[in-house]
Amino acid sequence: MASSIFPSAVLFLLTFSYIHVQSHEEGYIAAEISNKGLEFLKDLLIEKAESSLVPLELPRIEKSIKIPVIGSVQIVLSKITVERIHVTSSTMKTGDNGIVIDVSGATANLTMNWKYSYRTWLLPISVSDKGNATIQVEGMEVGLTLSLKTTEGSLKLSLLECGCYVNDISIKLNGGASWLYQGLLDAFEGKIGSAVEDAVPKKIKDAIVKLDALLQSLPKEVPVTNIAALNVTFVNDPELTESSLDLEIDGLFSAKHQSALSSHYNRLLQDSSSCKEADKMVKISLHEDVLKSASSVYFEARKMQWIVDKVPDQSLLNTAGWRFIIPKLYKMYPNHDMNLNLSVSSLPVIKVGKQQIKAKVPLDVVIDVLDVEEVIPVACISTVISTSLSAEISGNALTGSVKLNDLTVSLKWSKIGDLHMHLIQTVLSTTLRTLVLPYINLKLSRGFHIPDFHGYELQDAQILCTDSWIVICSNVASVNQLSLI
Repeated sequence: MASSIFPSAVLFLLTFSYIHVQSHEEGYIAAEISNKGLEFLKDLLIEKAESSLVPLELPRIEKSIKIPVIGSVQIVLSKITVERIHVTSSTMKTGDNGIVIDVSGATANLTMNWKYSYRTWLLPISVSDKGNATIQVEGMEVGLTLSLKTTEGSLKLSLLECGCYVNDISIKLNGGASWLYQGLLDAFEGKIGSAVEDAVPKKIKDAIVKLDALLQSLPKEVPVTNIAALNVTFVNDPELTESSLDLEIDGLFSAKHQSALSSHYNRLLQDSSSCKEADKMVKISLHEDVLKSASSVYFEARKMQWIVDKVPDQSLLNTAGWRFIIPKLYKMYPNHDMNLNLSVSSLPVIKVGKQQIKAKVPLDVVIDVLDVEEVIPVACISTVISTSLSAEISGNALTGSVKLNDLTVSLKWSKIGDLHMHLIQTVLSTTLRTLVLPYINLKLSRGFHIPDFHGYELQDAQILCTDSWIVICSNVASVNQLSLI
């Protein structure tokens, strides 16, 4: 398999993409949603509820009213439908009792059909009339308490309490001699109000059941490639405080269809005040063990191996380019093209420190000479590449840069005699610093676009590296909103 750049470039591009992906949905993630973020979620929930709760059809109402002289009047209200609900004020609080949402000052618009009929000794026939009406509900209050728990790795949402209170109703009749019967229908305000107070909580309960079913149906394993998958199960119950909602996902990388052994890793989350100082909606913390588990999966699958036949300076892949450094190689194979067969010999050491990610990669470099159609391995050089990666979020893209900290080489075996390892180390170090790393950093500077999630994107995001943790602090906004900025 051919590669266009030196394998260390591929390795760090791969590591960089891991950081990008994990930030959103994969690996061990601790998400802290602040009051600002909860307010955003509450407004989004209210907006969805305003449209999903309507149209809401209420039960038919029948009532018989006795009127002096006339007698008994039968009144029927049918097709009573809530057409629109508008919320003007709402609050959300979190705490030991769960998530409490209070709506006050809401209004609702209803429509209905009305009909009445009666018989009287004054007339020999039955008297009836019918029409329609519009109803305006003012000062509607709704309160609900939600419980969010973890059950078998999934989030379970349940409705603990829900109530609705209607403060004021006005009915306007249309059709027939409606002006004459307005007073009769005003007597139904209480029944209509009670119907609304009963129907709204039932509709909310049905919506919560559907939302819980959706949460339960979310996959517990997310395939990343044809080799690796993420265990995205939730661990521990969400922590509700007066200032935040905290969630944890215990989902390290594992070979596809195999469970990750989370207990192998230390996942002690340390508090960071960075996001609080930045006043962001959400803080997402990613532990370095996610990167370690990813590298472990690919290493065990023997996917950390590359054949390099192209480099920025192509003369380095011909024996003529090495004739003064390895004379015997050129003497045995004059002007022959070469490949570099590279493989990570043991698990890379990855460490997240202050504002940087350090990696130490042990790499075996086998020099292959291409002789007609034959590939001849002539020497193996063991190298250890120590680098550091810094990352940042610019706009809606993840960018960064890689720096070479150290490079050590040693001869593992040779069919072309002893090699001048000091000279080889100098050439490799110079090549990495002047050709490979500038190429990688050019790619990283262009950034990786952070995709939106169901129409929402990160806004004003910051990425921070602390002791063992990668932390992203961000606001959230709709894609449409961002396009207007």
